[in-house]
Amino acid sequence: MHIIMGGTGHVGSATAANLLKRGEAVAILTRHADRAGEWRARGAEIIEANAEDVPSLCAAFRRGRRAFLLNPPADTTKDTDTVERRTAANLLVALEGSGLEKVVAASTGGAQPGNRIGDLNVLWELEEGLRRQSIPAAINRGAYYMSNWDDLLDVVRRDGVLPTMFPEDTVIPMVAPRDLGEAAAERLLSSVNDVGVWYVEGPERYSPRDVARAFSLALDQPVRLAITPRDQWKQAFLCLGFSEPAAASYTRMTEVSVDSGFDLTDDPWCGSTSLDSYIRELVARSGTAEGG
Repeated sequence: MHIIMGGTGHVGSATAANLLKRGEAVAILTRHADRAGEWRARGAEIIEANAEDVPSLCAAFRRGRRAFLLNPPADTTKDTDTVERRTAANLLVALEGSGLEKVVAASTGGAQPGNRIGDLNVLWELEEGLRRQSIPAAINRGAYYMSNWDDLLDVVRRDGVLPTMFPEDTVIPMVAPRDLGEAAAERLLSSVNDVGVWYVEGPERYSPRDVARAFSLALDQPVRLAITPRDQWKQAFLCLGFSEPAAASYTRMTEVSVDSGFDLTDDPWCGSTSLDSYIRELVARSGTAEGG
């Protein structure tokens, strides 16, 4: 059985759906079992566990043969680096003695050693911990999720403006959660010798200008970019309700990502979901929800 973390989120749910489609046994690991009824109806088991509770993680991992690991994002009103470093360490502790034969972990493009650079150093620490332990570990790095644009749909629709911190022509290896789920499922089903890092991207690389164009086409209205100057990034995060340490970490992560070119690689695993199709489906889903 495959133990899937994050099954009620974007990437974990895509991974679980892909595995179930292939006839695999799946268990969804979630903090709130009462919110996972849809998965039970689709044939998955539900395991209640919490990344802050090592014994619950240990018990969950011991029930499976392979596992998809996803360090849960911390509440941005708290010190996200401290919380996420702790939960990443908890995952590594829980793997000890689990009996799992292989794990697949979600990481990020640009993962690197450092301090206070958000996911970049937190997931680097997780990657390094996985390399040191005995269970074969496959790591999938997705630099920028297309779903990061989801919460801006209402603003774009209302104002015809797409806010972004990225310069308009920044080349970004964006990827849809559906493709990340497919890549994770492939590696969960592959040989235990399939380890190490894959870079996972969409069929093309896109810029914020391309995102504005995709929204414009899907909404059939003009959409322009509103680019936040670099010296205002931290204040922008604070205005979104981020804590002071979270705003500082996210600002630094954004700076490093832009300045390093998002850790582009010459030979990524490429999914099939284009930015245009992703945004079109996002708009269609929102229209259905409004109508229903």
